[in-house]
Amino acid sequence: MRRLGRLVPTLALATVILAGCSTAEPTDTDSANVKTAKRLVQVSKGHGTAGNALLEGPTFGPDGRLYLVDVTAPAGAPKLMRVDVETKKVEPVYTDSTSGYTSAQFSPVDGRIYLTDVVEGTIDSINADGTDHRTFYAGDVNGKRMMPDDLTFDNDGTMFVTDIIGLLDPVSPPQGRVIRIDKNGAATVIADQLESPNGISFDTDVRSLWVSQYGANRIDHYELNQDRTAIAARHPAIYYDGGISQIDSTAVDADGNIYQALHRRPAIVVFNKFGEHLTTIEIPEADAKGLDTATNIAVIPGNTKAYMTVSGRDGGYVYTFDTLAKGLRQTNGG
Repeated sequence: MRRLGRLVPTLALATVILAGCSTAEPTDTDSANVKTAKRLVQVSKGHGTAGNALLEGPTFGPDGRLYLVDVTAPAGAPKLMRVDVETKKVEPVYTDSTSGYTSAQFSPVDGRIYLTDVVEGTIDSINADGTDHRTFYAGDVNGKRMMPDDLTFDNDGTMFVTDIIGLLDPVSPPQGRVIRIDKNGAATVIADQLESPNGISFDTDVRSLWVSQYGANRIDHYELNQDRTAIAARHPAIYYDGGISQIDSTAVDADGNIYQALHRRPAIVVFNKFGEHLTTIEIPEADAKGLDTATNIAVIPGNTKAYMTVSGRDGGYVYTFDTLAKGLRQTNGG
């Protein structure tokens, strides 16, 4: 999710065990390491005086359409939309007067879309047709109101959420958390004192997590215990040297490659599981003049066709490119 200081006013402006780690330095001096994504469709023109559009959370539904959220959409404007990637038709799915949804993913258990609301501090769910909106989780976690950003599910439907609490208080010690929420809504903190954790995705084994920290420009690797109720081991895995750009959401393909979205640079950097930079996905240079962030990707499961959400002063767009390996649920939302 792009940072709160750039969002609409209603958003309220709304120990680590060291192991071997990799410092990624994607200079892209070899043109073979750069791929150019193709513009598919414009989803939003922005919100006038309310600010730029900010598309997030792309995820494919069982109907084959691409669902996504607009974090900055004002009351009455579409908060959740869907795109037919063949016809390029964009349809509104849901809106309300208060939410600021930052991610979306379909549960592997009940088939509903789960949405993180960074404004209200809740996690909501809804049917794919926009009906039966519910609040799945609300309230404090360990005495603190969470600011949920991204989410991912294990195969049993247990949810793991990044909590960017503390983002608006950058001079204080890191307060960010990773929160586990089971199917019954019981929440526990499995990691804390993080620097604005943002992206979260299971590895191909659905046993370990990749967690990107926006405030540290670092991706950590968390190995979970047998029943995935706690972290068994963790270490800093990949450092991104991005200058003014910072890491956003994270996805993983069938070969275990990590697709790291960027804020303040409309691009996706791709690493293998050993932290080696494989390629960078960029948008055409002319487009980048009015678009400054790429928040996330969704890949058609079992396919290599990927779709990335890109936003800026020119509006919110979906771009398409081919991934290095086939998509999984880990490359489909969150």
